[in-house]
Amino acid sequence: MAERPDIGSREDIIALLEDFYAKAFADDLLGPVFVDVAQMDLAAHLPRLADFWETTLLRSGGYRGNALEPHRALHAESPLTAEHFARWMELWSAALEARFAGPVADRAAVQADRIARAMRKRLEIADGSSPWSAAPDGRPELPLHTLPRDTA
Repeated sequence: MAERPDIGSREDIIALLEDFYAKAFADDLLGPVFVDVAQMDLAAHLPRLADFWETTLLRSGGYRGNALEPHRALHAESPLTAEHFARWMELWSAALEARFAGPVADRAAVQADRIARAMRKRLEIADGSSPWSAAPDGRPELPLHTLPRDTA
């Protein structure tokens, strides 16, 4: 098998996204979210996704959006669970590893994990399903019942 190249261009990112979304759309857990709930038109959405990942991985600076907002709206319509995020990571990792290897590909794995964790946490805080609650200033605040008790 030939050595896998690293991610080096927008075209590489688009190929990765196409691989990932082909699997995600066909997936038993994620497919209904993308196809039925979000009714995602990949051809229309792909340039924005590529902008996001190109900015994240290649430091292009082309993405000027808020990636959380569309997910917040989707979550309000059909709650995204820990299982959704775990499956997203499985499929992302598989698509990434099948095509690329190197420092930028490693960054794509790390960044995807960070993004999934942060997004999941923010969505859980927003809907109150997290043990964390949002303070009036929007920062997460640990509920008092979870603080250690003074045993002295």
